[in-house]
Amino acid sequence: MMPVILVAVLVGGGMLAWLAGRWGRALPMVVSLAACGADAVLIALLWTGGYGRTAAAGGRWIAEFSAPWIPQFGITFHLAADGLSLIMAALTALIGIAAVLCSRKELRERHGFFHFNLLWSLAGIMGVFLAADLFLFYFFWELMLVPMYFLIGIWGHENRSRAAMKFFIYTQAGGLLMFIAILGLYFINGSDSGIYTFEYTALCATALKPVEARLLMAGFLAAFLVKLPALPFHTWLPDAHTEAPTAGSVVLAGLLLKTGAYGLLRFVIPLFPLAVAEFQDAAMAIGVAGILYGALLAFAQTDLKRMVAYTSVSHMGFVLTGVFSMNQLALQGVVIQIVCHAFSTGALFVLAGALQERLGSREMSSMGGFWHCAPRMGGMMLFFALASLGLPGLGNFIGEFLVLAGAWTVNPWIAAAGAVGFILSAVYSLFIIQKIFHGVPVQGCVFTDLGARETSVLGAMVIALFCIGLYPGPLMDAAAPALDRIRSVADAKITADASGSRNDPAREARGDR
Repeated sequence: MMPVILVAVLVGGGMLAWLAGRWGRALPMVVSLAACGADAVLIALLWTGGYGRTAAAGGRWIAEFSAPWIPQFGITFHLAADGLSLIMAALTALIGIAAVLCSRKELRERHGFFHFNLLWSLAGIMGVFLAADLFLFYFFWELMLVPMYFLIGIWGHENRSRAAMKFFIYTQAGGLLMFIAILGLYFINGSDSGIYTFEYTALCATALKPVEARLLMAGFLAAFLVKLPALPFHTWLPDAHTEAPTAGSVVLAGLLLKTGAYGLLRFVIPLFPLAVAEFQDAAMAIGVAGILYGALLAFAQTDLKRMVAYTSVSHMGFVLTGVFSMNQLALQGVVIQIVCHAFSTGALFVLAGALQERLGSREMSSMGGFWHCAPRMGGMMLFFALASLGLPGLGNFIGEFLVLAGAWTVNPWIAAAGAVGFILSAVYSLFIIQKIFHGVPVQGCVFTDLGARETSVLGAMVIALFCIGLYPGPLMDAAAPALDRIRSVADAKITADASGSRNDPAREARGDR
């Protein structure tokens, strides 16, 4: 029941926060904090109490709930968590707490409805990470989209309507193509086995002809590469980040982008391993192109939030390169990069929002020389800029190093090109510090430094990046069984095809039809 409770707490908390908006602006935030905090506590209890026993017993899932939902179509309400899902669920709860806390001063109206949308978006994200039925996965994939549209469209900045619509069109189009691919997989599996089901484990065992695998993988990639985002499907991201409220930017950078990475790991590799192998070099090249392109475009920006948004395009290029390297070293790096990017870039958006709140502008041309009046803000910005450029000793370095080390075993030239991203990230990261906090003051310091609330949120992220950078073992150990299982399923399908299942009568019959 635990996976259901994790989603239900956020869904119920969102409805309660909406109602609580009638009694003031503070109560909805308290409800949201309580919901996210309760999930964080439950995940911690599940991690410490259930993970060791399940792993020792050789079980697939740490926690699981399954019940018939629409049985005539083979749809089950199946939520389950393994080590990978649990890491992502914990990240959802922690980033959710940060998003709630950083929204207190920025929010001016409709507090209850804002927290309703925030929590329902988090509920959709939590469901994506826990769904073990592909129809249910798609349901949660769409659920997280609509609340985020409202967060950007109602509480965003000057061009919020355009940014919200662009975000909705891109992600909805990709999601619909994925749903078509899910239906194709459903009917192919049913035709072969006689059992029509959306169950993850059953569909992973589906034998596919090469053409079928390529077409169906393209449908999944349409959703995941847009959400990641990968070049050239990234153009919605800078607009969405720039116009979103701070809490929306934190959730976008910390969680929504990670659903694309999670989908590549959880679904694309085990469902279509041969098609992945065929697309490997091209996907890794696209990932490296994103690393370099995002870094160059970040340096060219004058809007602080837009600059940070392009750094996400660059860092997610490491994730795409690592996923398609398809070896344990790179996949471990992907998981660490997912977590550390959520903290470092989420923190940069918190700081960008704090500056906009104090100055009324995101333009870096109106900033400069702020260190002497806001030393805590300057120190925090320096730390997270160093984390973003991959400073050894911090978590981002571990993730990016493992990705490039894994990619080197596949294609040394691509890994070498990706390493150039370290140099470019140093340029734009230090440019932020120089432009905003050093030099001749552009205007007098008329704003206050970070308060206790902002310092505590950012301080927790500092501790997390230090802990992962100095001791990544627990995170890697938690993810390892799930990643091993994903790779073993992919290897088994590749071996089956190589041993002659290419001539399977059921697939030949489908071809004849």
